[in-house]
Amino acid sequence: MGLRQADAVNPEREEKTREAAVRTEQEQVSRVYARLDAERAKAEAALREGPAAGGGAAFQARVESAIATDEAGRRLAQLGGVEHALCFGRIDHRADADGPGDTFYIGRIGLRDEDHEPILIDWRATAARPFYTATPGAPGTLARRRHLHLRHREVVRLDDEVFDLEGLDESERGDIVGEAALLATLRRRRTGRMSDVVATIQEEQDQVIRSGLQGVLVVQGGPGTGKTVAALHRAAYLLYTHRDVLERRGVLVVGPNATFLRYIEQVLPGLGETDVALATVGELYPGLKATATETPAVTVIKGGRRMAGLVEAAVLDRQRAPAGGLRIEVEGLTLVVDAEQCEQIRDRARGMRLPHNVQRRRFVHDMLEALAVNRAEQYERIMDEPLEEIAKSGGLPDWLQELIDEAEDEPLLDETDLRLAKEALWQDPDVQEALNALWPELTPQQLLTELYASPETLARLGAQVGISDCALLHRRPRSPWTIPDVPLLDEAAELLGRDDSADKARQRAAEAARAEEERYAQEVIEAVGTTNLLSARDVTSAGELADRHHDDGPYRTTAQRAMADREWAYGHVIVDEAQELSEMAWRTVMRRVPTRSMTVVGDIAQTGSAAGASSWGQMLDHYVPGRWREQRLLVNYRTPAAIMRVAADVLAAVAPDQTPPEPVRDDGPPPAALALPVGELPSLVGSELSLITGGEGIGGAFKEGRLAVIASAARHNAVLAALPDAAAGATPEALDSSVVVLTCEEAKGLEFDSVIVVDPSGILAESPKGGQDLYVAMTRATRRLTIVHANDLPPLLSALE
Repeated sequence: MGLRQADAVNPEREEKTREAAVRTEQEQVSRVYARLDAERAKAEAALREGPAAGGGAAFQARVESAIATDEAGRRLAQLGGVEHALCFGRIDHRADADGPGDTFYIGRIGLRDEDHEPILIDWRATAARPFYTATPGAPGTLARRRHLHLRHREVVRLDDEVFDLEGLDESERGDIVGEAALLATLRRRRTGRMSDVVATIQEEQDQVIRSGLQGVLVVQGGPGTGKTVAALHRAAYLLYTHRDVLERRGVLVVGPNATFLRYIEQVLPGLGETDVALATVGELYPGLKATATETPAVTVIKGGRRMAGLVEAAVLDRQRAPAGGLRIEVEGLTLVVDAEQCEQIRDRARGMRLPHNVQRRRFVHDMLEALAVNRAEQYERIMDEPLEEIAKSGGLPDWLQELIDEAEDEPLLDETDLRLAKEALWQDPDVQEALNALWPELTPQQLLTELYASPETLARLGAQVGISDCALLHRRPRSPWTIPDVPLLDEAAELLGRDDSADKARQRAAEAARAEEERYAQEVIEAVGTTNLLSARDVTSAGELADRHHDDGPYRTTAQRAMADREWAYGHVIVDEAQELSEMAWRTVMRRVPTRSMTVVGDIAQTGSAAGASSWGQMLDHYVPGRWREQRLLVNYRTPAAIMRVAADVLAAVAPDQTPPEPVRDDGPPPAALALPVGELPSLVGSELSLITGGEGIGGAFKEGRLAVIASAARHNAVLAALPDAAAGATPEALDSSVVVLTCEEAKGLEFDSVIVVDPSGILAESPKGGQDLYVAMTRATRRLTIVHANDLPPLLSALE
C-alpha cells in the first residue's frame, strides 16, 4: 500500500482530523446525491409528460412520444440503479509549480452540475483509470487515492493511500486518514449477493475490464480471483465505451445456474447498466428453462460434437424416397411416382442447401407436380382408348386424326392447369398424409422426442456417426427436457428452420405500406435532436418507431427482445464458469455472437462437468483458431490462506498441471475435519451460524452472513432431512436464507462465510471429475471451512488428520 502517517500520533488529534475529513467529504457526497435527485426528478417529469404539446400529426406525436419515453425510461432506470454508494472514491493528482493538482471524485455514473461542470467521474472514464491502476511502485501522476465508505448517503469512513506526500499541498497533508480498502472489503460478511467491488478493483482485474472489444478474451483464474467481478464490470465498461456498437445488439451473460444469475443480477444495474441479458445454458432456447440434469455418461454423449452429426442424420432420416415408389388412391385412380423419380425429387430438394422445413416446400411442390402429371396422363389414356379402338377398325375421320396429331405436340397441362391440379391434390387428406410421411414439417422438440423414443433409430443413426452407446439416450416421450438437451434443440432448430413463406408474403405487403412511415420517422428523429444525455438516434431507430405505430403491445427492452429471438446476434457475450460448457453448448453460444466478440471466464482446474473443458484450446480453436488471447488472474482475494493450503493439496492430486492462485489473506481459523453423523448436523450448523453472525438459528433472517452445506449426491437427501428449515437447491430464493444445502454443481460460482462439506469421499467417487468438485466445494468459503466425514478422510485431505 502507499505511504502512511507515522504511528506515533496524538489519538485525539487523529480523531479530529478524521472527523474534519469526513465532514469535508460529506459535503461533496451530499452535493452529488442532490444532483442525482435533480436528474431523477427531471427524468420522471419527462416520463410523465412525454413530448411538448402541439407536435403535429398523429404519427409524429407517436414518434416523439416513443423517443421521449425511451430516453426518460432508460435514464430513470440508470439513475435508480446507482443509489447505493454512488460516490466511492477520490483521486488527487500531484501539485506542480502552477498550483495544486486536479482532484476528481469517482462514482458509478458521471454527473455534472447546473453549469455542466463535472462533479462525479464515471468509473469507466479514462480520467478514472488511475484510481484502479496506481500502485506504490507506479503511481503515475497520483499523490493520493481515497476510498469513501458510505452507509446509505452518509460518509462513515475514509481510507487513504498516499503515493507522494510532497505532491499534496499543506491542507491535504493534514487530513490523511484511514486504512487500505481492499482487505476491509474482503472481510465483510456475505449477503447472498455478489459484492459490488467497483471501488476495490485491482490492477490485474482492471486490465481485463479495459481490454479491447474485438476477439475472444479468456480470463483464466482460480477461486477467489475476482474473475466474475471483472467480467461483469467489463460488460459495463464495454457498453459505456462502445455504446454505438453494443446498445442495439446487447450483451449476453451466460452463467452456470439460476442461483448464480440471481447472485450477480444487481451488479450491473449498480454500475449504471440495465439492459444486459442474463441466461443459463438451459435458457438459451427461447421458451424453455431446463434445469434437469443427466448422468455423467449421458452428459458426455449429449455434450460431444458428434451429437451434431447425430441430429443432422436424424433430420436426413426424415427425408425419405420410398424404395418401391409412391402409390396413392385418389378419386378412383392409383397415382404413381416411381422410385427413381422420388429419389430425384428428394435429392433436388436437398440440393437447395436450405433448412429442412424450407426444403420441404420444394419437395411437396415437385411431388404434387409429379402426381398431377401422372393423373393427367391416366385421364388422357382413358379418353384415348375408345379412339384407338375406332382407329384400329379404320373408322376414324381424317379431320379427327389431324386434331389428335396436333394435340400430341402440346403440353399435357399448361401452367394454370398444373397449378389448379396441385391445389386440388393438396386438399386430399390421403395425399397430405403420404407426403407428410415422406418429408414431415418438424419442430426441434418433435424431432428429438421421436429420436429418443426409438431404440432402433438411435442404434442405426448412432452407427452412422460413430456413437456406439446411443442406447443410453433412449427415453419415453414427455420426459422433461434437460440442460444437455438445450444445445441439441438449438442444433435441430438450425437444421430444421421454419417455412416462413406466408410470413414473408405478409411482410412484403406491410413493408410497402411502411416505407413512407419509416422515411418520415427518420426525419422526425433528425429533427428531435437531443435531450438529457442521450440523442434520439441513441434511443431508437426509424424502423422501430414505424413498428410501434402498428404495435400497441408493451415496450420490450433489447434484452427482452433478444431472449425471445433464437437467431438474435449479440454484440458481445460473456460466458462465466465457461469450463463447464460442453462442445455442443459452445456451438449454441457461438451462434449468438457471429462477430466472436467474447469474454470467456473460468478455471480449467474447477471443471466439474463430465463434458466440460480440459483446456481452452479444446473448445475455442474450432471457432477462433489461434485468435483468442488469455489473461490469468493469479491472486486469490476471497479464500484465507489456511483453507487454500488444504484445497491446494486436493488440486495437486487431481490436476497437478494446474497452479492454485496465491491467497492475500492470512486470517481466520484453519479448516477442521469432524467425524460426525449426518443426524448431528443441526448442532454444528447452529454453532457455525453463531460464529459468523452472532445470530439466532437456522430459520433466522440474518441481514449478513451465509452458510452453505455442500453434500455428495449420496448424502444429499439425508442432509436435507436433518436440516428441514434450510433452503435447498439452485434456486434464486435460496440466497435469501441463512443456510442453504447444495450439491457441488449448484455451489459453483458462489461464495459463503462458512462452508460445511459433507462426505468428501462420496464427492470424489460420484463423478470422473470428483476431485475438481471437491476443490470447488472447499473454495466457496470466505471465513470458515469444516469437513464432515463418516469414515476415514480420503488421502488427499490428510493435512486435516
